Amino acid sequence: MVFPAAVVIPTWNRAHLIAKAVEAALAQSHPDRVIIVVDDGSTDGTRAALSPYLAHPDVVLVELAQNAGTAQAKNVGILLAAGRAVTFHDSDDLPHRDKVLRQALVMARGDVGADPCLNWALAGQTPGSTLRIGAVLHHHALILPDGRRVEITRELSLIDDMFPNLQMGSEVPGDWTHVNSGLFHPDLFARLGGFVDGIEEDREFRNRVILSGEIVWMIRDVLMTKIETADSLSQSRATGYDSDRRRRDRQEVWSRIDHWFATRQVQPVDIDLGDLGISRISNAGRVGLSDALATARSRETVRRAIARGMDNG
Repeated sequence: MVFPAAVVIPTWNRAHLIAKAVEAALAQSHPDRVIIVVDDGSTDGTRAALSPYLAHPDVVLVELAQNAGTAQAKNVGILLAAGRAVTFHDSDDLPHRDKVLRQALVMARGDVGADPCLNWALAGQTPGSTLRIGAVLHHHALILPDGRRVEITRELSLIDDMFPNLQMGSEVPGDWTHVNSGLFHPDLFARLGGFVDGIEEDREFRNRVILSGEIVWMIRDVLMTKIETADSLSQSRATGYDSDRRRRDRQEVWSRIDHWFATRQVQPVDIDLGDLGISRISNAGRVGLSDALATARSRETVRRAIARGMDNG
């Protein structure tokens, strides 16, 4: 068995990159995957760059009425991925062709048990029980703006929030695990919800997954190369680690960690799209409304967008 998957590609004004990202997703060896491209209100030539893929049976193009940010673009993708595990690829990611397949094969395993020597109570498991794997992560590589290639093979995560200078001797400081390209079980979104709106959405989501006791499996191979350019979200001056915006978002991350320490409870995040409009969904027959936690209004927004897409298809 191979767990069915959705590759969600959020994009904004990346007309020069998006076709390569779609081609890389289509080249994945996974036999049962759909590619959901969420155009986050682009104002460049993104629509024209995507037009050759509108008729492809495995590609769904979602156009948002206005720019809402990466977190909300991901949330729209989650709500459209009914019954499928979800992974997220950025426009400038270079995934190994077997990345999603290897993740999906791990997720479908039925022989992973709770070992008696470990404390599985946090995950609601008892020793000897079969585990549902909530997330499958992998190592990755970075191509830095100066051309260097470094591999990220760390597997601790929360340490980066508490002790950010722990590994200053390495080429990339800190100790963190990249979750954006992880594969996430649909039940995880039903239990924990989606992404908090903000530029620290990956960090907050990562912490919520770990603190909630979800079973996280790590594939110890580099299955993705990420290209860091001067205008990348993590590199730009507007959203850099010393920006006011990121500092405000980091306070939100810490407040949720403090809540967990005080209560040992994780706060789910209902997806709330607010007034966000969905202008179009192409190939709407390939998607469906998921069971992810969301406000009634957000679910209705997505349901109507799917229905319009079916009517126009």
